[in-house]
This record gives sequence, C-alpha cells and structure tokens, in this order.
Amino acid sequence: MRLRVLGCSGGELGRHRTTCFLLDDTLAIDAGALTASLTLEELERVEHVVLTHGHLDHVKDVPLLADLLVGRRGRSLVVHASTACARTLAESLFNDRLWPDFTRIPDARRPIVKVVPFHPHRRFRAGAYTVDPVPVHHPVESVGFVISDGQDAIAVSGDTGPTTAFWELVNAAEDVRAILVETSFPSRLQALADVSGHLTPATLAVELEKLDRDGLPVFLYHLKPAFAAELRRELAALDLPGVRVLARGQQLAWTSGRRAPPRGVT
Repeated sequence: MRLRVLGCSGGELGRHRTTCFLLDDTLAIDAGALTASLTLEELERVEHVVLTHGHLDHVKDVPLLADLLVGRRGRSLVVHASTACARTLAESLFNDRLWPDFTRIPDARRPIVKVVPFHPHRRFRAGAYTVDPVPVHHPVESVGFVISDGQDAIAVSGDTGPTTAFWELVNAAEDVRAILVETSFPSRLQALADVSGHLTPATLAVELEKLDRDGLPVFLYHLKPAFAAELRRELAALDLPGVRVLARGQQLAWTSGRRAPPRGVT
C-alpha cells in the first residue's frame, strides 16, 4: 500500500492544496488536489474516489476531473459518497447549473462519473479496498474511514471535532498502520474550531488519549494555511509522541505490516 499526499491543508494559499490522498495510484481519498497535482496520464489511472463529506474543499476536483476524462475512456470514475454527500453532489454540483451533470454524460447508461452512495455505518468495497466508514462530528454528514487492502490499512479521520466512534473503529482494526487526523485551528481559536467541527492541538491531545494502540504513527493534516506556522509551533511545544504533520508531496508505503520511511517532500 502506497499513499501519496497530493493535498493536506485546510485551504488553498500559495503551495498549499486542499485534502487529497492517493492510494496505489488508483483510489483517491477526497478530491481537493487531483487535477492540480497529477498528469493527465496519472488522472486516467484513478478508478475510485472516496469522499469524507460534501464540503467544497474535499469534492472540488471531481467535476474538474470528469471534464478531463470524458471522451478519453469508456469506464466510469466511481465516486463513493455517503447518502447525504451523494445528495449534495446531485443537487448542488452536477445539476446542469453550477456544472454539467456528468453522471449522465456522455449518456445515462455509461456516464463518465458514477456516484455510488454508501451508508455511513456500513462497510463497502472500492475497487481492491475494503472501506469501513464511521460518522464523525462536523456540521454536515462527515465520515472517517479505515481503508484496507487485505494486509495493511490506514485510518483517516475526515473533518471532525472531538469524536468517540472513530477511535473505537481504529482500536478494533488490527491491520491499521497509520492514522491521518485533521487538526485545523490553533487552540486560542477553540470556540471557532468547536462551532465548525474541527480539532485544535488542545483537543487533539485529548483525542489521542482515546487511542489504545501503542506505536501507531499519527499524521496531521487540514492545517489552515493562515495559521499553519502558529499550529506547528503549538504542536512542537506539546511534543505529542508519534505525531507528525504531513507535507504535500510526501509518500508513505507499507508492505506486509511494515512502514517504509517517508519519501521526498515537494
């Protein structure tokens, strides 16, 4: 299992790109940085997109990717979205007003985008992967995931404030090799983080106490670019064991339960 970090910020500014992780070149977790990061040939290899929720910074490249792929391949891009997120895509995005309805283009029988809803409590398959979703705490329906290839798995929190169900899912999954956790605002903006359903370093520290698995690396993402430097200073002062901040361009790989060292940052 190989993970490429295409985007890991809570907004776009300069070299910051919004959330998007690519597994083994074929499955994208969220779609905040696909078209800005990959070549056309690489985009054509993406078969599945799994969405944590329907906010713009996590779905914005789905319509842009559809526009690039249509007419270039006959198979659909399969977008896995929770029931509420799928409704958002249909009503607010692929509605022939904000963007053409690529779920019916070039025709309804063989569209370039196929949106497959999933229940936020039920396991589903996305290509070669098993995906276990769990609802987390956010103003819209948002889910975290444990995604497994049968040997190794990663956990992704999705956008969330303090939650319990996500950590219960992680604790129960024996093949998890790493956890990706959002952390968005500095602790001095705790009230803003709470109302918007995000974590701060202070609440992150409390959340990590719910993890009963020793030695699992925790990678942070979704830092708001306007506060990134402040967040890094606050996190360094907390010195949370095993916790690191992801960087765009970073790659992580696992083989039979062993994690390879992180690779280059661009």
